[in-house]
Parts: sequence; C-alpha cells; structure tokens
Amino acid sequence: MSRDVMKYVRPNILAMTPYSTARDEYKGKAGIFLDANENPYENGVNRYPDPMQAALKEQLSAIKGVAVENIFVGNGSDEAIDLCYRIFCEPRISNAVAIAPSYGMYRVAAATNDVELREVQLNEDYSLPVERLLAATDGESRLMFLCSPNNPTGNIFPREEVLELSERFDGILVVDEAYIDFADQPSLLNDLAAHPNLIVLQTLSKAWGMAGLRLGLAFASAEVMELFARVKYPYNINVTGMAAATDILAKGVDEQVAEIVAQRQRVMAELSEAECVKRVFPSEANFVLARVSDARRLYNALIDEGVIVRDRSSVKGCDECLRITIGTPEENDKMLEIVKRFK
Repeated sequence: MSRDVMKYVRPNILAMTPYSTARDEYKGKAGIFLDANENPYENGVNRYPDPMQAALKEQLSAIKGVAVENIFVGNGSDEAIDLCYRIFCEPRISNAVAIAPSYGMYRVAAATNDVELREVQLNEDYSLPVERLLAATDGESRLMFLCSPNNPTGNIFPREEVLELSERFDGILVVDEAYIDFADQPSLLNDLAAHPNLIVLQTLSKAWGMAGLRLGLAFASAEVMELFARVKYPYNINVTGMAAATDILAKGVDEQVAEIVAQRQRVMAELSEAECVKRVFPSEANFVLARVSDARRLYNALIDEGVIVRDRSSVKGCDECLRITIGTPEENDKMLEIVKRFK
C-alpha cells in the first residue's frame, strides 16, 4: 500500500530543527568530552546517556527482528502515546478515535494536548466495531488507537480486522501491543513495511519485568521514527535504565512468560468455579477480567486481606467486573482462596 504519511504531520513539526548534541554530530569513537558541561570525574553516571540509545536498539533489533531505524525507545509507552498527539494532531482542530473500554492514557494524553478523543464502544462481546470506528472519523481525524490484547478486557483483535482499519483509515493507526508476549496471535511488527500508516507500541514493563525502569517501545517506518526522534526530549532514557535493560534482555524471560500463561489458565478455570463469579472473559494478557456478583464488596474483601486488584465496575461495558493480574502461584492461591469463600 502506497501512502504518504507525511501529509498527516503537523506543519510546525515538519519545519522544526531538532535539538542536537555535540555527540550527535561527532560520529567518532570515545574521546575527551568537553562539550556538555558534565562533571569529568567518573562515577558511572557522570556522563549524559546516549540520546539515540544505539546499543539498546541494536539489542532490541535482534530480539524483535526489526531494523534499528524502525525503533523508538521512550520513557514508558506513555511517552510514545503523547508523541503521537504532538506530532500528528493540531490542538483544538484535529481529533483522534479510540476503542472503549481501553487504556486510560489515550484519553489523558488527548486532554493534555487539547485534542478531541472520540471513544467508540466495543461490541457487547468486546469484539472490534470496525464500521463504527470508521464512521466516527472525519477529515480532521489523525489518529486511531487500538489496544490489542486490550486492557481491561484481555482479548486480542483479529489481525485481518486491524489491518483492514489500517487500509481504510485516512490517518495513523496506533496499535498498542503491551500484552502481546502473552498472546497466541503474533505481533503486527511484520506488517509495518506494507502499512506505512501503522505504529506498533510495545513495552518492557509487562512480560520483560521492567515496570520500574519505564521503558516503552514504538515501531514504525523510518520516516515516522525520525519524527519521534526529532520531537522527543534529548535524554529521555537514563544511563542506569539502559544498563539494567541490556542485562535483562540478555537473560531472556521465556520461562517466566510461560509460567504466567499457565497460571492464567489455572486462575481462569478456578475463578469460573467460584460461586460469586458470574463470568470469566477470555484473556490473552497477563490478567483476567471477571464479572462477579458484587464487585465493590469483593474488592474490599480482597483489600482487607492484603490482596489488591483493580475494580473496573464503574467503566462502561465492565459492570461488576474486577481485573485481576496474574501473580506468582502463591499469590494466586491467596486470591483464589478469598474469592472462593466470598458470599
């Protein structure tokens, strides 16, 4: 599919000159750095980090099978979400479309950037309302957000439907794959070349266990990733974060992910047998959504015994639902024991 994605970019972003450090311009090997007003005495963190995260991107490229020029590393996925609005949406003019219920930061980032967000309710079975999403767009729609697997519903949307939206939507489709490592369906990363208006978000917070490091990933065409690099703050990832991420990425997390998926299946089966649980929804994430007889009372009962889950019962489409993250086997045992004796 041939499409000029630059037509969606704000003119001021296209015209801006990005901040450039002397080390961006200096392409040689390490030398004597007298350019950045740093403390010259080594303590491990006295130098500014690589603003382009070259070594980390090389490692991610090998793991994800995506070229370095197609990768952005951000301060959590939230930075990438915010950059989508800043790059493509004119405040008070452009609008974005998102599914609902879904991740709340799409709405927060829209409000922060003074952009209208049009939320389209998922179908009753949480399936993707393709035609209603397209009907919600107009000539000023620049972004469409899909979270797949979706938070809080846990389901993944069929690849064919997502790519149909990419082909039919005259704007940028952002697919948030924060939970893709727990899903049976593969990522859309291999579809980037054929869909230049597609941005795929992932994270190192979930399967990779780096929530405390706040490292989010975006993948897109090289020209879109250049826009992200142009607009981001120069040193958005710190030295210690990059070093810790490099170490964890080298070790891998396949066994942990397999254990979480196995525990998810066990938790879903045992929740389904509890008297107070009315329905457990299918999940391809590291959490399950359960509809219960009295969500608030069960939530408080869990809290009273030191188990914290997320009450989603006030969210439209999630009435009387709790979202329960999959923990260790022992943590899951405790949660299930409380739920099973709840009356």
